[in-house]
Amino acid sequence: MDMTKTNGTLLETVQRWDPFRYGADAYETEAVDVVQAVHEYDDMDRLAEKIQAIYEFSFEEVIPLDECRKLADSLLMIKHEEGCAL
Repeated sequence: MDMTKTNGTLLETVQRWDPFRYGADAYETEAVDVVQAVHEYDDMDRLAEKIQAIYEFSFEEVIPLDECRKLADSLLMIKHEEGCAL
C-alpha cells in the first residue's frame, strides 16, 4: 500500500468514526489532524491521548480514552500494514 493510499484509508477510517453523533461530515478538520498524528506517534496510548485532545479542543467535550484507544489501534494497524508492504 503506498502512502497516498494509506493516508486515504486512514482518513476514511477517521471520518467514519462519529464520537459525538454529529454525522461524519462534522469532523473534517479533526480527521486531517488525526491522520497527521498517526504519522507522528507509534505508541497507541500516546496517539489515543492526542486524538482525545484534538476532539476536545474542537468540541469542548471529552471522548473517553478507551474509545480513542480503539481508533488509535485501528489506525496504527493500517499504518503498519503500509510499512510491511515495503
